[in-house]
Amino acid sequence: GLIWLPDTIFRNSKTADSHWITMPNQLLRIWNDGKILYTLRLTINAECQLQLHNFPMDEHSCPLIFSSYGYPQNEMIYKWRKNSVEAADQKSWRLYQFDFMGLRNTTDIIKTTAGDYVVMTVYFDLSRRMGYFTIQTYIPCILTVVLSWVSFWIKKDATPARTALGITTVLTMTTLSSVARTSLPRVSYVTAMDLFVTVCFLFVFAALMEYATLNYYSYSVRRPSYMEPKRLNYPVLDVRPPPHTVIALNNSMYWQDFEDACFYECLEGKDCQSFFCCFEE
Repeated sequence: GLIWLPDTIFRNSKTADSHWITMPNQLLRIWNDGKILYTLRLTINAECQLQLHNFPMDEHSCPLIFSSYGYPQNEMIYKWRKNSVEAADQKSWRLYQFDFMGLRNTTDIIKTTAGDYVVMTVYFDLSRRMGYFTIQTYIPCILTVVLSWVSFWIKKDATPARTALGITTVLTMTTLSSVARTSLPRVSYVTAMDLFVTVCFLFVFAALMEYATLNYYSYSVRRPSYMEPKRLNYPVLDVRPPPHTVIALNNSMYWQDFEDACFYECLEGKDCQSFFCCFEE
């Protein structure tokens, strides 16, 4: 005789494969009371919508959805048997990037123009492991930021050393940022790792700008006064009469004394002697 089988489909499957080596991996049992047990071993790649806002500290619930393809609710009903959803011992299998947190199962009704269908869903709760990203991204970024702070202990006059250290740390952060994005799909929103790397980059860039600002202001303070633009003062020859002069005014003699000191101007901060002096005849 023939046994009727339900037309079960997996709604979110991408690819599926049945195991047929060395024999078809299926089991059929019939009890005296009319119960039938039919099992089949399948490998299914199912779609899972990931929300990566908290990456790499994200958690996901990946569903596996199945229902009948052609029989609506009034013709066929799916029901969960108690303790029917179980996972194998994790000692025999392992997810290297995720920790398996458990299983959940639900039953829903989907209404379509062809009728109402019973939809069964199994959720696989997963939590991402941070070990790989801690070693590859977080620790190098933290060490690069600390390395950029070393420039604060270098003398401000050591321009080549501080400049080379600042530029090197900035380029290192740029490389780490690019490497961190390679393990992510090209999403349009900002993830937690993007935010962390951006903050580290700002710290490193601020350390470089701090030295540039310090160098500019320290140079402005110690700038020599002779480098500042000044109005040129041209020397003026002071021609005066002799220090002792006798002037005849209306048959009277007038004696006039001038100061013996000679007046001359000199450049600021220089020891110089006058080129012109006064001599008595």
